[in-house]
Amino acid sequence: MRSERHETLALVVPTLNEAGNIQTLIEQVQYALDPLPTSYELIIVDDGSTDGTPDIVRAHSHTNSRVKLVCRRGQRGLAGAVVHGWQHSEAGLLGVIDADLQHPPELLPVLLEAMAEGRDIAIASRYASPNGLRGWNPLRAAISQVSTWAALPLQSRRGLRIKDPMSGFFIVRRDVIDGLIFETRGFKLLLEILVRAPIRTAREIPFTFGIRRAGKSKATAAVAFHYLHLLGKLSRELILRPSSQ
Repeated sequence: MRSERHETLALVVPTLNEAGNIQTLIEQVQYALDPLPTSYELIIVDDGSTDGTPDIVRAHSHTNSRVKLVCRRGQRGLAGAVVHGWQHSEAGLLGVIDADLQHPPELLPVLLEAMAEGRDIAIASRYASPNGLRGWNPLRAAISQVSTWAALPLQSRRGLRIKDPMSGFFIVRRDVIDGLIFETRGFKLLLEILVRAPIRTAREIPFTFGIRRAGKSKATAAVAFHYLHLLGKLSRELILRPSSQ
């Protein structure tokens, strides 16, 4: 077990037109984390919202130094936004949560406890729970499951077998991803971390994926294309990687 029981957490929230959700999310994250001994930064990375999202975040940052706004210009891609946010912090624990309230902030203390126990990564997992996709329409659920199954062969090394390698809600140690350069256009940063980083210990925490309350989903055909591109790239890397690694 690591000796640093309460490292600082940098929790990144990528946003694009999330004015209907972001204030509630900030309040829920604060409610979950403020009672804990863990120091944290809540970093909202906005990719050019036109609905007032940055103004809402800026108002919170004026009254709470833990809340930070980082605006990107002319850039897109959830993975790139997350990495960009992490680069604006020196925290030892790096996390991400969606802005659309589909990830429950009340799970953050459980994820942090898993990290305090010495894990390299703690993942909020839809597939560790039998009701993880409750409320999804059958087509969307099927697409998600097929995408997850397609990624499973990439996890063969080091005995890792994460049930939800596509999750967008997790915490990872900075020291296990330092030096890695990630794809910035796609949405599946966790999968890339699991395949490319020296992750040895992980814990999945079951949760039920919520229903978006406001705004529009960012899932598009381009997202699917980038995912297939990432699968191909990671597969080629594994084939070319020396067996000793």
